[in-house]
Amino acid sequence: MELIGEGIKKALELIISFDPEVMGITFLSLKISGLATLISLFLGISAGTAIALINFPGKKIVISLVNTGMGLPPVVVGLFVTVLIWRNGPLGFLEILYTPSAMIIAQAIIATPIVMGISLAAIQHLPENLRLQILSLGATRLQMVWVLIKEARLPLLAAVMAGFGGVISEVGASIMVGGNIKGYSRVLTTATVMETSKGNFDIAIALGIILLLLAFCVNLILTQIQQRQRPR
Repeated sequence: MELIGEGIKKALELIISFDPEVMGITFLSLKISGLATLISLFLGISAGTAIALINFPGKKIVISLVNTGMGLPPVVVGLFVTVLIWRNGPLGFLEILYTPSAMIIAQAIIATPIVMGISLAAIQHLPENLRLQILSLGATRLQMVWVLIKEARLPLLAAVMAGFGGVISEVGASIMVGGNIKGYSRVLTTATVMETSKGNFDIAIALGIILLLLAFCVNLILTQIQQRQRPR
């Protein structure tokens, strides 16, 4: 308990003093995970909606693959991304290994199946007659898709929270592709692992508390938006 108390005290000191290194790590964490979530939203909602609305052979297999991807191990993603962007890999010419860009790619790959799976389920659970009603009113197929997405906005906001939560707390892939370089690719999760391995438990607990507060604040904002959209 004394150790936890020291960690809380250290966290308050770091936050109140606006410690430059901790603030830099925090903002980098938010930037990387935020961009990864945005990319996953574009890919996940688009693909999830398309799979839900289009009938094709092997659709159930594709849905099963998407659902499996929702539990994709981050270290496996880190491994394959590392192999792809390694100096001698297929994308080695990009020279982005051990950079924030590589971390964004890895986190986007982790979050996309999560967003896709929730989006797919949200669109599938809408009444089937709704599509016909929208089209009968003279809407184009693109307009129909937009209306369906708006109707499913509450679970889609849940997809945003799930996707962001999945990447802001991720550590394995971030270390593998980012390298945990001080002042460049070190984020809250990787910094916490490093401080723990060094035995600096008070700092590790402080960083963990800051990570929890960051995740809570972002999800609080998204939850407020979601609840305002609820039908009365």
